[in-house]
This record gives sequence, C-alpha cells and structure tokens, in this order.
Amino acid sequence: MFAERFTRARKASGLSMQALATAVGVSANAIKKYEHGTAMPSSSNLLKLASALEVRTEYFFRPIKVKLEGVEYRKRASTPQKILDRINGDVLDQAERWQELLNFYPDSIKPITPFSLPSTLPDVIDSYEQLEGVATTMRNEWGLGLNPIHDMIDTLESKGVMIICTDVETSKKFDGLAGNINGLPVVVISTAQSGDRQRFTLAHELGHLVLHSRLSEELDEEKACNHFAGAFLLPSTSLIQHLGKSRTQLEAQELYMLKHEYGISMLASLFRASQSGVISYQTQKNMFIWFGKQGWRTQEPGEPYPHEVTYLYKQLVYRALSEEYIGISKAAELLGVSLSSFHKERKLEVLNAAATN
Repeated sequence: MFAERFTRARKASGLSMQALATAVGVSANAIKKYEHGTAMPSSSNLLKLASALEVRTEYFFRPIKVKLEGVEYRKRASTPQKILDRINGDVLDQAERWQELLNFYPDSIKPITPFSLPSTLPDVIDSYEQLEGVATTMRNEWGLGLNPIHDMIDTLESKGVMIICTDVETSKKFDGLAGNINGLPVVVISTAQSGDRQRFTLAHELGHLVLHSRLSEELDEEKACNHFAGAFLLPSTSLIQHLGKSRTQLEAQELYMLKHEYGISMLASLFRASQSGVISYQTQKNMFIWFGKQGWRTQEPGEPYPHEVTYLYKQLVYRALSEEYIGISKAAELLGVSLSSFHKERKLEVLNAAATN
C-alpha cells in the first residue's frame, strides 16, 4: 500500500526522485526503494516526505482505494506526461475522499442520485444534424427547457455525475477528462480555465456519456461531442430567437452578449450560428479568420465568464457531521484542512473576518 501511494504522491507533486531526495535529505536510491516497496522511511523521514509532497502522513496508509477507469482526456497533444501524472494523482486523491465520505452514509440514504439516461434517446445516430434533437431531448428530460443553464456543475451533479475540480497548474494545456469510479461517472475540469471553457468541457463530457455506443462508424466521436455540447448549452431555437433566422453578417457584440447569457464562448456561438443555418459556412469562416486577426481565438475580449465551482462534496461533509455519521476530526481530514481552520470555518469566523476587511 505505502509504495503505491508514495509513488503516486511523488508523481502528483511533479518532483523527480532526485529532487524529492534533495528536499528531504536522503539519497535518490532510498526514494527508489520506497517506491519499489523494498524499504520504508523512518518516522522522521516520513514526516519530511509528507511535508515535501504536501500531503498528510495518513495519506500513505489510507485504506480507501479507487480506480479511475474509461478515461478520456480533453488535452492538447503537447501536454507533458508529468502534468497528466499530477492531474491523475490529484483526481484519485479527491475521488478517494469522495468514496470514503459516501461510505460513512447509511445504506438506506443515497446522497447522490444514480446517473441514468432517458429511454427516449435514439439507439443509433448516423448524422451530426441528429445531435440537435439529442441535445433537446436531454434538456427536456432534465426539465431545462430552452433557458440558459446558469450552473452546469450543479445540473450534472444533481443527475448523478461526480464533478472534480483540479487546481494543478497545467499552463492551459488541459481542459478536463471523463471516466468512471466504481461505476459512478466522473468529470474533471481545470480551475485554470475560463468559466465558458469549463462549461463547454462539462457539456462535451456529458456528450460522451450520452453518445457512447450510439454513433455510427462514419461519425467522429470528438466532433459529435463538440456539436452536442454547443447544442446543449445554446439550443438552435434560442439562438434563432436572439439572432434571427437568416443573417448575412453578425456583430461581435451580439456574440459577446450570447456568451454572458448562455455561458458559451463567442467562438462557439459563431459555430452554433453556422450549424443552425443562421449564417452561411463562408460567413462563419470569414469571421473565424477575423477573430484570429483580433487575437480573440486565444483571448476573447471583455469580461471573462465567471468560473464554476462545486459545493456538493463540502455540503455532504457538513451534512455527515450534522447527522453524526462522522466526527469533527474526520470532517477536517476529509476537507483537507487543519482542525483549527475547520473550527473557524464551521463557526463562520472566516466569513466574518472577510466581511470586516
């Protein structure tokens, strides 16, 4: 157990064996032995290792073990393996905390709704145009109508999808990933991405769940998931209501307003206008080129769309504490904070301090 968890923590930290050895004052060979399970660190070195790797000592001996399966990354081709290792370590650590928390709840209580798909979805999808109807079906089945989805994280969590936000610095080379943990679908997003990009990643990964095993061989799954994501966030009917049925040109301000109403990037709104037949493909292409000249393909103008955050895990920790499924020490451990910090947060002292500053 120790060797596996120690190796994961070291990779998640981004430190090489030599760098970690230097940080704690042991040889690189000693680190290698720890990872191979042929030696164990002394108590004093264990404390130093935990400090250098920014984990608690109990992390190395945590009995809960989960496996992230069916992983699909939304990443750039140039994303270094070191970054992926750090993300994987962070995700597994958070997932283990999730699983440990859920295990404290009685079997009779289901704090998370099991994920399921509507029976009205088509068995086979053989054209990208069909994805408009699939997105509409999902919206209707989930009671979303045609209105903007103001909180994508809350929407997915309420339907049984585990959302994990990673703070790992990725230099914007990673958007997210999807997979499953013990049968529970999980989507990971980066906190370094803008809010509209986070939302598109969430909708894209929902697309993988919805479209899995439904696409004909002629369709590219990544392209299909992108199309689904755009249609789910900004339905054609809503787009036409805002822009009109047929246009020869669009104003950038129109796309900017759509971005802040529907939480979808200006560029994605432009593609949606073409997909919905509001503008021609040539108009979309010309505007895409113009976006590039303005530098908007990498950094869109104006105020960024706000980041999304998840509260569910923290809410369930406090719920478990209130119902006495766990004690105060365990609650602090699950939240990854010191006992003193937890006491202040529990008494809302942190909020009071912020309000007086």
